[in-house]
Amino acid sequence: MQRLLPLLIISCFSCFTFASEDGTAILKKIDELYRSDSSIATMKMTIVTPNWQRTMEMESWTKGMEETFFRVLSPKKDRGVSTLKKDTEMWNYFPKINKVIKVPPSMMMGSWMGSDFTNDDLVKDSSLVDDYSVTVKEEGEQLHLSLLPKEQTVTVWAKITIIVQSSDLLPLEQNYFNEKGEKVRTMTFSKVTDFGGKVIPAVMTMTPLNKTGHKTVIEYSNAKFNVDIDESTFTMRNLKKRF
Repeated sequence: MQRLLPLLIISCFSCFTFASEDGTAILKKIDELYRSDSSIATMKMTIVTPNWQRTMEMESWTKGMEETFFRVLSPKKDRGVSTLKKDTEMWNYFPKINKVIKVPPSMMMGSWMGSDFTNDDLVKDSSLVDDYSVTVKEEGEQLHLSLLPKEQTVTVWAKITIIVQSSDLLPLEQNYFNEKGEKVRTMTFSKVTDFGGKVIPAVMTMTPLNKTGHKTVIEYSNAKFNVDIDESTFTMRNLKKRF
């Protein structure tokens, strides 16, 4: 028995390492799901509250995890509002006042355009695979991922859980927990769609659990991946461009 014990320990350690590596690969896939090496997409964002509802149409450009550009196309009163993210810096442009406002790191968890998505959600400033340690548990036809922030990670989330389908590793649900262990918001994924050979959930619904009757839905209407994008897209000049 004593001779078997070291072998069992080595065997269990190997299983844990494999599971950890597998979880990291899944997180990388989720990080890049809506971006790939580059992407151009059109979408609509619908913000729902108990008292009002509004929908914005937007276009986005991304290159890797470092560069992101969003521009609001409609409604007319918001047309031209733009967001630029390069590396760890982010700016918003508001054409009505012709002003660029830099978003400080302390505001990355703030609401984007009054929605239930944060600035960080929109531009993917943080990376799941870089900022969190992950464990994976198989439950039926699903994989349940539990993410804890790494020691150096600065975040308001004490834990994130993600449920993915085992068959294609597409996400079904993502939950966010505060430092008290309370689940404070949930994002669900639906309407799996093939955009030019890349299959993604076309609809993401973010629901804050501390605000009854509130939710924000993003639905992709078109998307192209791994396309050539001129570097001038991710510039201050383009951010302030009127159209």
